[in-house]
Amino acid sequence: MVKTNQSSIEFIALMASLMSVVALAIDALLPALDVIGMAVHTQTPTENQLIITMIFLGLGIGPLIFGPLSDNLGRKPAVYFGFVLFLLASFICVSSETIQYMILGRILQGIGLSAPRTISIAIIRDQYQGDPMARIMSFVTVVFLLVPIVAPAIGKMVLDQFDWQSIFLMQLWCSGAVALWFWKRQPETLDPKNKRPLQLKDYFHGLTEVVKEPKTMGYTLISGLVFGSFMVYLSGAQQIFHDQYGLKDEFPLIFAGLSIAIGLAIFSNGHLVLRFGMKKMVTTALYGFLAIALLYVVLYSGQINPSIEVLMLFFGLQFFAIGFLFGNLRALAMQPMGHIAGMAAAITGFISTIMALPISTYIGTYIQDQVWPIFLGFTICGALSLLILWGINRLSLKKAS
Repeated sequence: MVKTNQSSIEFIALMASLMSVVALAIDALLPALDVIGMAVHTQTPTENQLIITMIFLGLGIGPLIFGPLSDNLGRKPAVYFGFVLFLLASFICVSSETIQYMILGRILQGIGLSAPRTISIAIIRDQYQGDPMARIMSFVTVVFLLVPIVAPAIGKMVLDQFDWQSIFLMQLWCSGAVALWFWKRQPETLDPKNKRPLQLKDYFHGLTEVVKEPKTMGYTLISGLVFGSFMVYLSGAQQIFHDQYGLKDEFPLIFAGLSIAIGLAIFSNGHLVLRFGMKKMVTTALYGFLAIALLYVVLYSGQINPSIEVLMLFFGLQFFAIGFLFGNLRALAMQPMGHIAGMAAAITGFISTIMALPISTYIGTYIQDQVWPIFLGFTICGALSLLILWGINRLSLKKAS
């Protein structure tokens, strides 16, 4: 464990800030998607969704680069490289005149931001372990959740006062401030004796270990399905609330309210998981996830959209269930991988992201005029997830016998 002169409060705030630049880069753009789409000459609202979803491709690829790099050069140099790449990618986005260049910039932004996002967890692990680490991670998560709540409102305020390019410049200013704070106040936490050489064979070894472990692969596949269905909402929220419901001014408040539903679930999970265990929490949440989505499809399939109050209720319940899934699924997938935790985390994250992108892109093409296709996507992904969970449990029983 590395000793520092930081207070726990400052350390929590700094680690949360490193993670939060990702949320700001995603959620602050939501109110401006239609404006950006016109500027880069998109043809359909579905193409606008790519401005959001493509950053996740970078976030999936990046840990494969920066995870091993941080184990070789140290935590701080890897974070610096990530921020520099984010800077260059942001200027590509600002100067984009076509959707192709914007997508390139967003992918590179995601790769760059994967460094502070991923390495912040490694820094926490360097300095804490066991229950203290869990406590720090809980506090960091609570602070981090504040950003998705306020980011769309910040993005709309910047858009109303300036232009869409200024949202990217605002993100640069915020990330620069976090980088400066990180440079001044965070010491290097990687012990020199724990440095590892960069070797390609480590990737193949890690991939083989992940693929051969049924529990790790099973929970990773479920993560990809759940994350993919959630990304449909994330990329299509502006289209739904702006175009279908005409709630352009109210959109930041709506997005904030639904973000709170996920936050409440994550906060509750910290208490309930100790009592019931991760497997039971995941099983219950998946059944709830499927039941809510299926009920909406039965009630509103092929019908006009319900009132905004009804839609908010269904979305809120859906996201409350999702809040119990994200962390628990990742933890369950990583349980058998303690001997290669860093590499396994990068590989499982990459697999789930690569799964999520085509799922979200495909389902997103169907939400032109109605919301129910999102819930149909939730239903299909929920049913497939429960099928995979059944398979995991069946294999576990076979091994036990």
